[in-house]
Amino acid sequence: MRAVLISDFGGPEVLYLGDVETPVPQAGQVLIRVMATSVNRPDIVQRQGNYPAPPGESEILGLEVAGVVEEVGVHVSEWRVGDRVMALVGGGGYAEFAVAHAGHVMRIPESMSFNEAACVCETYITAYLNVFLIGGLQDGDTVLLHGGGGGVNTAAIHLCKALTPAAKVMVTASPKKIEGVKKLGADLVIDYTIGDFADEVRSFTNKQGAQVILDHIGAAYLASNMKALAVDGTLMIIGVMGGVKAELNLALMMVKRHRIVGSVLRSRSAPEKATIIAGFSKTVLPLMSDRTIVPVIDKVYGLHDAEAAHRAMETSTHFGKLVLSTAEVTEQRSSI
Repeated sequence: MRAVLISDFGGPEVLYLGDVETPVPQAGQVLIRVMATSVNRPDIVQRQGNYPAPPGESEILGLEVAGVVEEVGVHVSEWRVGDRVMALVGGGGYAEFAVAHAGHVMRIPESMSFNEAACVCETYITAYLNVFLIGGLQDGDTVLLHGGGGGVNTAAIHLCKALTPAAKVMVTASPKKIEGVKKLGADLVIDYTIGDFADEVRSFTNKQGAQVILDHIGAAYLASNMKALAVDGTLMIIGVMGGVKAELNLALMMVKRHRIVGSVLRSRSAPEKATIIAGFSKTVLPLMSDRTIVPVIDKVYGLHDAEAAHRAMETSTHFGKLVLSTAEVTEQRSSI
């Protein structure tokens, strides 16, 4: 099969389209003919050599796929060849075929395209897990989301507005993405290039702060996040783009009863992921089926254009998701 491979750890130029063996589904797994996948920030970090695939998972990039079931392994009864599915994978998404645990697969609603479905599993499940299951956001709460315009951020805005319509959603964004974030329904959009976002959060909330903060920056934002967090609030750290070490005011954390939670989806056990996905499927998929929630796609690239997609991700020029379609590779195969 054709897949996006890495010649060596480094910049986007190390990516190339090559041939590798088609994976074989093991017990409890399904083989999916990939129609589309998407680019996520962890793919960049893995390409750079700083985020290896978990043991037993494919070293090929790609954490989510959408396609058609090609083959099922033993002990799989819930899926059939030909089913339209999307799946969370530990790796291997940038390819014509990928294997997934049967419990990590969801049926694609008839109303969704493959390209849209390729945007769901990594970003929406990440947002759902951290904002709701762990962060505990309730209707009427106030939430602060960092990274306006990114895949997880746009997913989080959609989920907050659909699942907790009375919650106030605050988002930090760059100047070029402010209007786009406003159109998604954010109640307050903060230009993070001007001043301290914590001051605007406290002003907007009458000095109460946010009950939940979803942050992928890490060290550079820690002090301001703590200032912006409400009493009994939860700071969910899902990335460290701004560094891994920072000074923490323990007295403030104790007095305000803050929770600081580090969270990564990829390294969780297969049964744990299956439980999360089952809840997501029941709670969120109906909202995608009736088009209440529609993933935001910035651009669709061919699998052979993975380098260009990675450059767009690194420069943060995109708004929403960057999709990789296998359509051109499939057409080339069929013409041989």
